[in-house]
Amino acid sequence: MSKRDYYEVLQVAKTATEGEMKVAFRKLAMTFHPDRNPGDKEAEIKFKEINEAYQCLSDGQKRAAYDRFGHAAFSQGGAPGGPGFGNEFGDFMSDIFDNFFGDGRGGGPQTRGGRSAAPGRERGADLRFSLEITLEEAFAGKAETIRIPTSITCETCAGTGAKPGSKPRTCQTCAGYGRVRAAQGFFAIERTCPNCHGRGEIVEDPCASCAGAGRVNRERTLSINVPAGVDDGLRIRLTGEGESGLRGGPAGDLYVFLSIKQHAFFQRDGADLFCRVPISMVTAALAGEVTVPVIDGTQTQVRIPAGTQTAKQFRIKGKGMPVLRAREVGDLYIQVFVETPQNLTKRQRELLQEFDQSASDDNHPESAGFFSKVKDFFGGAART
Repeated sequence: MSKRDYYEVLQVAKTATEGEMKVAFRKLAMTFHPDRNPGDKEAEIKFKEINEAYQCLSDGQKRAAYDRFGHAAFSQGGAPGGPGFGNEFGDFMSDIFDNFFGDGRGGGPQTRGGRSAAPGRERGADLRFSLEITLEEAFAGKAETIRIPTSITCETCAGTGAKPGSKPRTCQTCAGYGRVRAAQGFFAIERTCPNCHGRGEIVEDPCASCAGAGRVNRERTLSINVPAGVDDGLRIRLTGEGESGLRGGPAGDLYVFLSIKQHAFFQRDGADLFCRVPISMVTAALAGEVTVPVIDGTQTQVRIPAGTQTAKQFRIKGKGMPVLRAREVGDLYIQVFVETPQNLTKRQRELLQEFDQSASDDNHPESAGFFSKVKDFFGGAART
């Protein structure tokens, strides 16, 4: 059975623009999509026919060949898609339909993986910048100005790569597509255009400022906002602030990696802060108060009860770090350790000895309990 004219299949005129064909394709594809017509073989055939027509007419090279030779232009390859086109319904449906109606990253039949396939226009590289901040800055957040060496669009040629007053010309070898296709019997081989090296256009009179690249190296100054509550190793992405693309291509992204300096007092665990505070033996024994720092720059008093032992923790609610993008705040934990007196005078030594001689097991319950267990352990071992 002879094939129908592709323009007739898409219900457009031969003078239709790419945009008009795209609209027509979308409307027809939605109408005859198999998901909307389960079990309808005729709808499936029409859907394949619509995709085949659109794949041909949406490609400048293929459309030019079709306008001149009709279906005979692709008779050796079996169909305009090259080897195997039409053999597997799912293959070309995924290749065309998913890119057209997919997740929004594609942008049309000439895109792949969210990147424009426009010939010659290359996406700029992503950049990385390491920024070290203090714990106080992580607590409060800050506006930071950074300077990064990067490539920016050439102002002289506006990114075209051509000398002002001139324009790049479309490559005649590939008709601006950037790739050429040659049919060899049953197979069709596609390769990068040897004339324009995949750019799709040729700069005959390059810009003196960028030597035809469309971009130049410069140091840029950027302002970034570091939100309150950031943690060590957090990555901030600045879309489009990376290197400019080649010949008008989209810019890459800038990734700012944060590291937090070690603090003199605080150790961090998520949103909670820990501070190790020394107390005297007298304070631990008789009770008292100690003044401790808070991350917001203030101070607070912590009551130490009589008989406090080393490693005892005291929780101060709501004095930790804020939780990123949440209305929550962690806690501050004060961990005390009892400092043993050093460099004692003769009188101080005498007083401690008097206390030791008058002390009982009630004054040191943990020590008494431990050594009692040790005595029982070795006493039991001797009996056996």
